[in-house]
Amino acid sequence: MALLQISEPSQSSKPNQRKLAVGIDLGTTNSLIAIVRSGQADTLPDINGNHLLPSIVRFRKHTYPQVGHSAKNHIIDDAANTVVSVKRLMGRGVQDVKSLSNSLPYAFEQGNQGMLMLKTIAGQKSPVQVAAEILRTLVEHGETSLGGKLEGAVITVPAYFNDAQRQATKDAAKLAGVSVLRLLNEPTAAAVAYGLEHKQNATVAVFDLGGGTFDISVLKMEKGVFEVLATDGDSALGGDDFDYAIATWICGNLGLEAELNLPQQRYLLCQARMAKEALCKTESIVIPLDQWPSSNATVALPQDQILLSLEQMNELLDPIIDRTISVCKQTLKSAEVTITNLDQVILVGGSTRTLRVRQQVSAFFQCQPLTSIDPDRIVAIGAARQADVLVGNKNHDELLLLDVLPLSLGLETMGGLVERIIERNSPIPAAQAQEFTTYQDGQTAMMIHVLQGERELVQNCRSLARFELQGIPPMVAGSAKIRVTFQVDADGLLNVSARELSSNIVSEIQVQPSYGLTEDQMATMLQDAWGYAETDQISRGLHEQKVKAERLIIALEKALEADGERLLTQDQLVKLRKGLQTLANLSAGQDHEALAKGVDQLTKASDEFAALRMDESIRQALAGQPINVI
Repeated sequence: MALLQISEPSQSSKPNQRKLAVGIDLGTTNSLIAIVRSGQADTLPDINGNHLLPSIVRFRKHTYPQVGHSAKNHIIDDAANTVVSVKRLMGRGVQDVKSLSNSLPYAFEQGNQGMLMLKTIAGQKSPVQVAAEILRTLVEHGETSLGGKLEGAVITVPAYFNDAQRQATKDAAKLAGVSVLRLLNEPTAAAVAYGLEHKQNATVAVFDLGGGTFDISVLKMEKGVFEVLATDGDSALGGDDFDYAIATWICGNLGLEAELNLPQQRYLLCQARMAKEALCKTESIVIPLDQWPSSNATVALPQDQILLSLEQMNELLDPIIDRTISVCKQTLKSAEVTITNLDQVILVGGSTRTLRVRQQVSAFFQCQPLTSIDPDRIVAIGAARQADVLVGNKNHDELLLLDVLPLSLGLETMGGLVERIIERNSPIPAAQAQEFTTYQDGQTAMMIHVLQGERELVQNCRSLARFELQGIPPMVAGSAKIRVTFQVDADGLLNVSARELSSNIVSEIQVQPSYGLTEDQMATMLQDAWGYAETDQISRGLHEQKVKAERLIIALEKALEADGERLLTQDQLVKLRKGLQTLANLSAGQDHEALAKGVDQLTKASDEFAALRMDESIRQALAGQPINVI
């Protein structure tokens, strides 16, 4: 498939005036805004010199919410109304967060169409609204610092964010009044920040472990061009899980078996996070617990402090880190790259500051990763560089970023089969078309069912959207030609259109995925694709044979009804009808070989009847026509 280049916006009418465009890293724990000035990209500090804005929003009654540091001061005393780690909730439904309910102790409610809502003193708030408050604060800070209106922003997302999560991010930006130039995958932004586009024939792995998300990408670089060879990850894995593991250890050692209330959960998670950060610089830490929230609580602490060593913490974190290493192995395999082929490994995300993470990553990749740029700020810096190009501030660095799809896209065909249109790890933006046809005589409409995943059957993939193509001219089954086109833009968002070629009737849909995707589905899709590959091929073969059998049965029954009595003897009729019944029985079973043999036998048995019908049609066509003799 040809790679589609991202077109550069037109140049400013005032060539000496630079347009203001920023890069935004909307993070799980902290968020940042960055801009290019005098050829250098850097993050913008607030009035107190803080580059990091805590991704925390506190809702209040009859007034504006607090965002950032002011909200962080209330995560314990007003836990129910103070939302942290909202990125882990983006694009999810109520059922999806059950696996995260321990590390994200909120009061959840269900909104319209299953959308996840958080119960606050200011009413129900969706994760999109919470994220919008963070983005609005960043943009206001940027415009104040730069003294002008922003033309747009490049917002980064984890490479493994699915359609629903990407759409939720764009919705939050729209709600905040931010013009999104592009959603940029975080690993690609990191590579841009290091200026690796200047390297010739370099292959780089980007290990990105943030507060709530993890992804690994393998990029190939030539001058000015980034091509993502493969990407994988888990959008529900990160530093929050480290905190929860430590907090669980504290509970176990203190004998806290009773259910903790929300302030107590938040308190333990905060103390766990501080201990984790402290153990980057020391061998052990005494975790103070003297501020234990005890109001309206039945749970008391047996002691007001506890000792945690670096060795003990490493034992707690290893199972979580091992999950990231397993994903790295699979991604290298998908990219067809070995560890020895890698020129560099980049560490991204605040959780890579943890010593154990650096040790395990260095051991697996057999090299010392790049860490010279602050792992918390690197993504925003790369996004700012890309924003500067996209807004029209042309310089000698022209970047072409070729990201990839994390999962295949396709549609449902007869028999519950999936026909993949754009394969996983295809470069985006991308467009691909394929022609389909009708199944029944006189069919005037077609249901287009769009799917995402790697399995062969519809039931094992994720449904993205359904729409109908109506007004198809009635024809014999198989005569109509319907061209279905999939178009994925640079943000990884999908448009699907269907066109009947003879009548030029068109129907299309911009896929707006529901917010009800379960993370378990996303996390296991690729594992299932490998683990069930052989089973899926057998199932697909059986379903394909069932479709063939059904088509043969329908066609033969119609032919017998129309011409059987006139063209066949009674013995021939009985034989074919018996064959029909036998094939119908086989089609109801699960024996692939027997069904294939049955289709073949009935096809051969009906060949003579088909020939008789063809001869009859020719005689009727020639009846009364003069014969020219040469």
